[in-house]
Amino acid sequence: MSNGQWYPPEWPDRIRALAAGTLTPATPRRAATVMLLRDASPDGTEVHMLRRRASMAFAAGAYAYPGGGVDPRDDDRQVRWAGPARQEWAERLGVPEKDAQAIVCAAVRETFEEAGVLLAGPAPDTVVDDTTGERWQADRQALIDRDLSFAEFLEARGLVLRSDLLAAWARWITPEFEPRRYDTWFFAAALPAGQRTSDDSSEADRTVWIRPERAVALYDRGELTMMPPTVATLRTLAEHSRVRDALDGSTERDLTPVLARAHLADGELVLSWPGHDEFTKHIPTAGGAGR
Repeated sequence: MSNGQWYPPEWPDRIRALAAGTLTPATPRRAATVMLLRDASPDGTEVHMLRRRASMAFAAGAYAYPGGGVDPRDDDRQVRWAGPARQEWAERLGVPEKDAQAIVCAAVRETFEEAGVLLAGPAPDTVVDDTTGERWQADRQALIDRDLSFAEFLEARGLVLRSDLLAAWARWITPEFEPRRYDTWFFAAALPAGQRTSDDSSEADRTVWIRPERAVALYDRGELTMMPPTVATLRTLAEHSRVRDALDGSTERDLTPVLARAHLADGELVLSWPGHDEFTKHIPTAGGAGR
């Protein structure tokens, strides 16, 4: 393999089954992931990444951002909210209003669960400046265990969700031949002043702050394993030298979902992601690792 593209060995057989009509695609679950950014002069912007534990069922060993599935309990329970109205988020994300709230909640919740960073504050124009300590850790664990919904957490803490600190960046849907599928919205956000990321994520065995261009260079050399959405978003992040530039430019980003396609051509199964030719894979119909 010439790069670090995550490519499970069971994919060829699943792609053949999908093409033969013997595999029924799973319904993708709504999800959100957040690219936490910080300015690190003189080197430019850095992004926070986690290496998924080898025990994880999905993308084990791959580098990714904090993220995960939507909690249905956050669909319609009202939360204190700052920033663009829910309807504005619904239009931007291309979903109903209740889904927009749940997706934004998932982005903020997962960032807190996996990185210890909280995009919320006691007032609409404030943000928590310290999430360390036993009480915060207990709340993180309760959220991870799903003993507490994010809406309940915000209410108990008297916090306002700062949706204005998030910038929608991209949307990718897990290929139809994957048994675990996610319809994932990618967001960018600046690390709030005073907060720092935690390295005790239950889903990661390593965390790093790294320049996007450095991460993709290591991927290109096969030294970091990543999924196509991670590589694609890193390449676009690398276009911005400062965090403010990235966030300001996010309003122009296309959120049309990217979904992998597989088709038969010249005796090969060809796997491709529309608009992202670098991820195309050719899989011999008789088996083999492909190219």
